[in-house]
Amino acid sequence: GPRRRGPSRGAFSADFVFGEAEAGGEDAWTAALRQLRGKKAATTLDEKIEKVRQKRKLQEREAKQAKVKDEDAEAEDDQTKKECEDCSKDEEDVESEYSLDDESIFTKADKVKVKEKKRSKKGEEAESFFEDASQYDDNLSFQDMNLSRPLLKAITALGFKQPTPIQKACIPVGLLGKDICACAATGTGKTAAFILPVLERLIYKPRQAPITRVLVLVPTRELGIQVHSVTKQLAQFSSVTTCLAVGGLDVKTQEAALRSGPDILIATPGRLIDHLHNCPSFHLSSVEVLILDEADRMLDEYFEEQMKEIIRLCSHHRQTMLFSATMTEEVKDLASVSLKNPVRIFVNSNTDVAPFLRQEFIRIRPNREGDREAIVTALLTRTFQDHVMLFTQTKKQAHRMHILLGLMGLRVGELHGNLSQTQRLESLRRFKDEQIDILVATDVAARGLDIEGVKTVINFTMPNTIKHYVHRVGRTARAGKAGRSVSLVGEEERKMLKEIVKTAKAPVKARILPQDVILKFREKIENLEKDIYAVLCLEREEREMQQSEAQINKAKKQLETGNKETGSESLERSWFQTREERKKEKLAKALQEFDLALRGKKKRKKFVQDTQKKAQMTPEERSQFEILKSQMYAERLAKRNRRAKRARALPEEEPTAAPAGPKKKKKVSVFDEELTNTSRKALKQYRAGPSFEDRKRLGIAQRRKGGNFKSKSRY
Repeated sequence: GPRRRGPSRGAFSADFVFGEAEAGGEDAWTAALRQLRGKKAATTLDEKIEKVRQKRKLQEREAKQAKVKDEDAEAEDDQTKKECEDCSKDEEDVESEYSLDDESIFTKADKVKVKEKKRSKKGEEAESFFEDASQYDDNLSFQDMNLSRPLLKAITALGFKQPTPIQKACIPVGLLGKDICACAATGTGKTAAFILPVLERLIYKPRQAPITRVLVLVPTRELGIQVHSVTKQLAQFSSVTTCLAVGGLDVKTQEAALRSGPDILIATPGRLIDHLHNCPSFHLSSVEVLILDEADRMLDEYFEEQMKEIIRLCSHHRQTMLFSATMTEEVKDLASVSLKNPVRIFVNSNTDVAPFLRQEFIRIRPNREGDREAIVTALLTRTFQDHVMLFTQTKKQAHRMHILLGLMGLRVGELHGNLSQTQRLESLRRFKDEQIDILVATDVAARGLDIEGVKTVINFTMPNTIKHYVHRVGRTARAGKAGRSVSLVGEEERKMLKEIVKTAKAPVKARILPQDVILKFREKIENLEKDIYAVLCLEREEREMQQSEAQINKAKKQLETGNKETGSESLERSWFQTREERKKEKLAKALQEFDLALRGKKKRKKFVQDTQKKAQMTPEERSQFEILKSQMYAERLAKRNRRAKRARALPEEEPTAAPAGPKKKKKVSVFDEELTNTSRKALKQYRAGPSFEDRKRLGIAQRRKGGNFKSKSRY
């Protein structure tokens, strides 16, 4: 609530620099890149874009010169000279792309107006629900936290002056060894909040044997590298050892490091399970502390099976800590599985954005869905020209935007799952070093990454859920700095916009771009379609070349070493699921997506036909595809939430509640009754022997079976 806003703003001094930004430093990224440098990279996408641009420039110049000869018009002659001068320049400015009549595009300003907010009682009630869980001593400093000297020295070296609210709340509780379920806004120092108590525990109680005592799980490789670098910086004056085990980096190097038994292991779930099943000396039975960073993402449907496997292999007597900016139902589910009497620390509500973030929205009218690309390019060339992150829903759209903006003459990079690990880290490094102005990314970059100086975040389409939105816009306005987010909102996404406006602390703005500017940029994009296609063709050719080279190399290797050896090598690494199980799981998820998005045979058939001619997709279809992807995710999430929660464990002492109504008596056989009935009457009867009625009844039963009463009698 408003009561809490004061201290959180004051928690950051003006000259405060966040540890993650420096701590990552050059070391973490360059060390990771050094591992990957050996792998041969082909020509970069930027080189291909430049090649196509130069070709287009040459064609345009030749066409202009031919036109000049034919018409011999003075105005056009001047313009040609100007264009020729521009082309000769090595470093081109964005404006050189446009002729003089386009100048008005850059001078025309956008309208920005405040969006009205409707008061709602619901939000206030939800916030008061967590009120008592976030109590902490506001005057607490790092010196008051009983931390060891090596840690205080590292904190000073990193430039941490005052602990942030989440650090004030978490560090004392973490030092007590209690399980924690913590939630705080993006960019408020959650990494240090869980690493400091862990390091203190390791320093206070040194290990007797080389074993791994702390496991930190993260959802993405880049976040793993960042957390590892922060941990190394905080542990620099102690003897605590750390190890990084994430996908994309060398397996053998990681195995060697794991054999030495590092104190702290930072890993992504997939690679961790790989090591657990294929590195015989490595196990999790000695883990004392398990930390899930971005916990709600770790418990998402995609990590579900892997997380179950890791928790099964972990020690039961451990401290568990969950951290995220958006705590959800799934986290509460996991809390019931793995946490013992957890302490809830909610410094912020789970949909709070950073305090100094200015949120803007651009409305897309129902019949103008195809304007999205034009609006984004207009924003990036006119208004937000550097330190921008552009988020898209799909990898395909991210790649297209990289090519399009590159052809427009902007300095762009991309970050998503289709790239190799080298390319991913290279893009991040170039963006951090200001070699590129715009980073186009999917949600892989939306969590935890602390990139210094991001001024603006642009959402090409609204993300799947508010939770995803909070993480995306959390890449800017970090550590008490100011930042801006601009999101494009279509008709189908307005429900989410209303939610955001409702929960926003600061006023939300609506930005309106002049219509003629949008039309001009749309026209430019249409003219560039041929060039985009040319770049994609160059890429396809290169990919085919690489594949054939790889096949040739593989065949050579097989001839040299013999078929048997290579066969055994490929089968060496095992996984906790068989290939068939993994296939089934993927297929089930794909079918689920398909069914949710396209109910009915006609729609399905149409969808298949449309995807076959994807090369000619219109801007409208492309944006529809982006929105469809996020809707499929949101619907799937809603379906999971509606599903009845599974009981994880039943306490044995408590008897199950008896159903209401008359109780039916279980039919007991005579023999059972005689053995179990210990009443006085029954004993008397037993000693006296069977009564006349009993003997008569028994005789009838025996005769029916065709037996003799005297010979078959029990007495």
